[in-house]
Amino acid sequence: MNLEVNAAFSKQSVYFDEYDYSNEILVYMRTQVRNHVLRFLKKNDYILELNAGTGLDACFFADYGCSIHATDISDGMLKRFQKKLDTNPHLQEKIQLQKCSYTELDHVKANQFDYVFSNFGGLNCIPDLREVTKYLPNMLKKGAYISWVIMPPVCLWEIKDIFKGQFASALRRFKKNGTKAHLEGEYFDVFYFTPSQVQKSFGKSFKLVSLEGMGGIMPPPSKENFPEKHPKLFQKLIKWDEKLRVYFPFNAWADHFIITLQYTG
Repeated sequence: MNLEVNAAFSKQSVYFDEYDYSNEILVYMRTQVRNHVLRFLKKNDYILELNAGTGLDACFFADYGCSIHATDISDGMLKRFQKKLDTNPHLQEKIQLQKCSYTELDHVKANQFDYVFSNFGGLNCIPDLREVTKYLPNMLKKGAYISWVIMPPVCLWEIKDIFKGQFASALRRFKKNGTKAHLEGEYFDVFYFTPSQVQKSFGKSFKLVSLEGMGGIMPPPSKENFPEKHPKLFQKLIKWDEKLRVYFPFNAWADHFIITLQYTG
């Protein structure tokens, strides 16, 4: 699995930042995630970031005043990330980069983290989140927070494609044993989790603090042309999304959800 994921995201790394900045929906969602995290994050906190990619979020949190131990398994992503560090000396003081799978966190060269962060479904590449969570109690300070952005089994925007006759894409998240994702000519398995499944994977030493949907009412990033084609409707959908995304079903039936838990020891 790691080989396929490494290859796919290494190829994507070439244009990853450019696509991220050019997709209005993706820009909005990344801002939503950061605003969510900033409700719990304190300056000088020590963050463990999983699937850090090219470092878009790590650089943001470093500029905010935090220190980050950033991990990823994609050689291409890590190479792009390292270039940012090489050209920004102030980031070198705040960010440590390590090639490491989140299923091998016992290899992480640090501990006593205040925060664990993972964005945009990177954790959907494994069938059981306990492969990750089993390591966390030994890595965290008491009271530490975890914020993960996860893809759930139900996405209303995808289900509506049934009415277009696109049954495969509309129902792909419902497959019991995951589905094949295709990225840059590479195939790898993707698995979907409900908020309750995520919470259960952490065990009794973690309590749920916050949950909100991303793309439950507003369109997901895959509908990248929607804002240009329907600008007024897009703004209306954003307003409704902002009002309802913390309530069921929109906090669970969405393109992604962001869940935050706290380690109680």
